[in-house]
Amino acid sequence: MLTDLLRRLSGQDTAPLPPDDARLALAALLIRVARTDGFYAVEEVERIDRVLSLRFGLSPFEAVALRSEAESAEAGAPDTVRFTRVLKEAVPLADRAALVEAMWSVALVDRTRDADEDALIRMVANLLGLTDVDSAHARRRALQDPEA
Repeated sequence: MLTDLLRRLSGQDTAPLPPDDARLALAALLIRVARTDGFYAVEEVERIDRVLSLRFGLSPFEAVALRSEAESAEAGAPDTVRFTRVLKEAVPLADRAALVEAMWSVALVDRTRDADEDALIRMVANLLGLTDVDSAHARRRALQDPEA
């Protein structure tokens, strides 16, 4: 299964990811956001696990397993569009701002803003059909909720 997923993500298979892979797609995007500034800090890893656990009702062990699988998927993915396409198909527009809020919570867990992280989240928000204003509101909510 992981081999098939990596083949699809690497561009060797041009078929889109099935909507069932939305959990993996979100996890991979959270990891991509965390890695964008060149540091994949412990705080970011912990926040990703927490987001996955809360969003999908996973145990801590299940969240770590999903993150681990997503780390491999993210590392082998040539672009971000494959992940956003899955999320766009699987998540209604009204619920996509929560995905961007989760990305902001990972990016801001260290309480600093990085231009590369900002640019990636802005691009992802746009690919998900959200506006810069939607992304800004999601960022504010992420800053206000330390448990996000």
